[in-house]
This record gives sequence, C-alpha cells and structure tokens, in this order.
Amino acid sequence: MSRAVRIAFCSCVFTIASQIQAAEPEIKPAQPAEFAHARITDVWQKYADRLTFGRGQTLALVDDGCTLSKPEWSTPVDGRPKVLVSYDSVDGDNDPKHEGRGYHGTTIGIPSSVNYQGKRGVAYNNQVAVIRGLECCHCKVADSVSLAAGLQWIIDNHAKYQITTVNLAPVDDKEHAEPVPTEIDAKLAKLRELGIWVSAPTGNHNFTGGISWPASQPNCFAIGAVRPGKDIVVLDRHPKVDLVVPAAATSSSNAICCGAAMLIREAIDQSGYNWKADGENLPAAIMKIMQQTGVKVDDPATKLSFRRLDVLAAIDHVYAHAKPAK
Repeated sequence: MSRAVRIAFCSCVFTIASQIQAAEPEIKPAQPAEFAHARITDVWQKYADRLTFGRGQTLALVDDGCTLSKPEWSTPVDGRPKVLVSYDSVDGDNDPKHEGRGYHGTTIGIPSSVNYQGKRGVAYNNQVAVIRGLECCHCKVADSVSLAAGLQWIIDNHAKYQITTVNLAPVDDKEHAEPVPTEIDAKLAKLRELGIWVSAPTGNHNFTGGISWPASQPNCFAIGAVRPGKDIVVLDRHPKVDLVVPAAATSSSNAICCGAAMLIREAIDQSGYNWKADGENLPAAIMKIMQQTGVKVDDPATKLSFRRLDVLAAIDHVYAHAKPAK
C-alpha cells in the first residue's frame, strides 16, 4: 500500500470514528447539582461494571397522569419500552392521560428514570408503571379512595411487572403532625409486607409542625429536602421525616430517593448482603442503610437532625459488608 493510500485510508477511518463519536449523545444527569451532591454520578462511575442501574425493576409512578407520547416515555431503550404498563384508578381503564387539573405526572419520573438522548435519571435502566391515581398532585385526603385503588392495582400486579418501588407523588399541602387514617393505610401496610418500597414527598411550604399527607402515613417513607449543593434543610420538615435529599422541591427529592432505593436493592441482590440485620423487611433495611451512611444535617429551625442521602456511601457499605462468595 502506497503512502498516499495509507494516508487516505487513515483519514477515512478517523472521519468515520469522529462521526460515530459525534452521533453518541453526551451523558448528562437529569439534575446535575442534585446528583453530584448525593454522589449518584460517582456511583455510575465506580459501579459501571457491577450494577445495571435499574434493569429488571419497575418503578410505579402514582400521580395525576402522564402524557405517554412524550419522547422520554415513548422511546424504547435497548429494545425495551420505558413505560412497561399504565393504569388509571380514577376511571378504571389503562389510559393515564391528564384530565382536569392534572399536570405533574409527566415529569415526576424524570429524576429517577429518564434515559433519553443522553439524559439519565438515577436508575436510568429501569422501567416505569404509570398509575393515574387522582386528578391533581395537589390533592385532598378524599382522594384516598382512588389512590387506594391504584395501590391495590400495584399489589395485584407487582410480580407480573417486577414492581419493586413506588413513588407516591401527591401532597395535600397541609401540616399533619400525626397520621390521618384513610383507605390507603391498609394498602401501604401490604406493600411494605411484600417488600415494595413506598415513599412520598413531605411538601414545599416550609412547615415545621407537620408534613403533607400521604407522606405522613405509616409504611410510607417521608422524604424531605436540602438545598442542592449545601446541606441546609429546607421546605417541610418534622420528626416524621425519614431522609432528606438535595432538590429544589420535595417531589424531586422523593423521585431521586426512589431511584436510589432501586440501586441499593440491586446492590443487595447482586452482592448477597444480609439485609435482615438492618430491618424486618427489605424497604426498612434499605432506609436504615440510607440513614446510617447518610450525612448528618442539623436544622436550627426545628432543632432536629436529619440524615442526607449519600448514594455512594450506601452502596459502598453494602459491598463492604456483603457475605464473601464461596
């Protein structure tokens, strides 16, 4: 091969390689500051060869519906649909489109689950079950009837669709210092018994005397917030709060936490970690790991201390304390 031909050949190869590289989208966290603060991007790098980041798990998004035609939800990933199944417990059909005042459910799955054009959520290889459980995410306790029906659908179908995690997204924007008995309570207890994680946002009104329903309920983890980039507790907080997560709103805090719970569950399954030493059920054990490995944050307004999510520390803990393979 002549020198001229070799040069032309090398130039062609370089051009093709450059085109391929240019065609691959840049990897971007769905919420860069929040993910860096909670050390999610560090987990992606450190455990790239050990974790699948949600593959084989489905996250149920219980909110006010979703526009399923959005490309983030309608575009398959590696040949698998991102939205695995949908249900509307208000109307009793399979079409979760927004109706009435609904708007929130189209975006609430982004921090936990998106995998589109390089943008990634925490557990970006998971799939999603979209459940329209009420008309609007800013709800009333009376919405417990349709929400309970949505949770019952998850109970009935969790094995079929591999649902491990539930983002119970609504907030009633009230200051509940104690639980409010409603129809969802028995469903939450059953989901916890089945080993399915359920968490909800605390609310966004800077309340210090209580938090929103349904986060106020037993068997539902209450997720609050710290300011992204700073360990300053913000928004609604109270002794009921189980964990705080960097985000501008507690709905995003909870979404990030749901994705993190899926990663920790996968690490437990993959490593053989004995979670029973941490809790009477798997969700309780995952929360205990999050709390034990989280960063302590003091809140002058309530004189309380909370634990801030550190996903890398949690997963490092699981692998460091896993039973060695025989």
